[in-house]
Amino acid sequence: MKQNYINGQFVEGSAARDNINPSNTSEIVGVYTQADATQTREAIDVADVAAKSWSQSTPQQRFDVLDAIGTELLARKAELGELLSREEGKTLAEGIGETARAGQIFKFFAGEALRLKGDKLASVRPGVEVEVVREALGVVGIITPWNFPIAIPAWKIAPAICYGNAIVFKPADLVPGCGWALADIISRSGLPEGVFNLVMGRGSVVGEEILTNPKVNGVSFTGSVATGRHVAATCAGRMAKFQLEMGGKNPLVVLDDADLDIAVETAVQGAYFSTGQRCTASSRLIVTEGVHDEFVAKAITRLEQLKIDNALSDGVHIGPVVDESQLKQDLDYIRIGQDEGAKLAYGGELLERTTKGFYLSPALFTETGNSMRINREEIFGPVASVIRVADYDQALAVANDTEFGLSSGICTTSLKYASDFKRNAKAGMAMVNLPTAGVDYHVPFGGTKGSSYGSREQGSYAAEFFTTVKTAYTLP
Repeated sequence: MKQNYINGQFVEGSAARDNINPSNTSEIVGVYTQADATQTREAIDVADVAAKSWSQSTPQQRFDVLDAIGTELLARKAELGELLSREEGKTLAEGIGETARAGQIFKFFAGEALRLKGDKLASVRPGVEVEVVREALGVVGIITPWNFPIAIPAWKIAPAICYGNAIVFKPADLVPGCGWALADIISRSGLPEGVFNLVMGRGSVVGEEILTNPKVNGVSFTGSVATGRHVAATCAGRMAKFQLEMGGKNPLVVLDDADLDIAVETAVQGAYFSTGQRCTASSRLIVTEGVHDEFVAKAITRLEQLKIDNALSDGVHIGPVVDESQLKQDLDYIRIGQDEGAKLAYGGELLERTTKGFYLSPALFTETGNSMRINREEIFGPVASVIRVADYDQALAVANDTEFGLSSGICTTSLKYASDFKRNAKAGMAMVNLPTAGVDYHVPFGGTKGSSYGSREQGSYAAEFFTTVKTAYTLP
């Protein structure tokens, strides 16, 4: 049984949970221990002690640790990518790619650790010196989702270490394998005991202790909107810093002047790859009427070419839905769309494969309106809707008519429309002739409106959350 990692030791929890392969539900990927509230408090207590010394560590110490973690992740990307695919259902290529990205993130923040800087300014008062520096936040609680089980932990843990914080990490209960593997690598990196702690378990138990414990100075959370609101209310109630990445209902606009082959591939990859289980997925395809019918026909042809099967199978494009509960949610929304009057133009059917798993054919709705629930609520599965519009102005208005604002995209050959869309799309990220899902690791990630709260993740902007600013005045 895989154990929690607290104060430099692997320790057993109070219960255990099987990790089931969604591509083959008869296979148990592993058995993972579960922490209770008492063990979580122990992890927070040791992190609180370790934070004091780690915040004084040198840039070289931080570089060495982060670089070692990144090096091992990259060296083992094939092995760990297979683990990811077995426990979450991404294709093997996607699993390996995500693991490599995690390694690159740690390498990036290794470099950032050598670039820690502040400012020295002249005072308005004669003879006074002013220094502005960034200091570690302290103990950071990190709570991550199941859909990117190694990349999202990486882009939270790496900057937390880089900027001198101690960590209590709770991976998603559904996919603990990658989180444990990352903890195992960190245990060999040279990081002092107590700086990093892994507590696997239920959100209602482990997560709640992280949110309410006064020794946790900040919480970085990625997950559902409902849970994110609870995180916000709980942390605000005790004046703890928090950072939220939540849902999306991301639009992809396709204009009459678009290269349709590029537009269709962009839409299919953005909406359906990774089984549509991405907060940046293109779930609303907003198409101008001049190319609407041709776009739909080409999209259906492309969907017919996709192979949906066991995540480890050769040539597979889309793996299974992550578990039975998420599959039920996907099917419920497909029924809701039909009840609302949308036309199910393709897919949406349960599939049987050689191994028993949660297989669903990608669903494409047409004849939909932006007020329908399938276009307002995040489904988080291989389901997308086409919305017909008259022109660019209507497309932009529909794209922005959502409570979310994570990612947005446009397919066009017009520099005018591309530039206008980048300026006026109400989202944290804008893509031109690229899928809404798919970002670089060295630049900021995050959204607006109901998708995000707080400072951006990734890149040098990560310092905003994981540090506090101190201004010091000196009269020599």
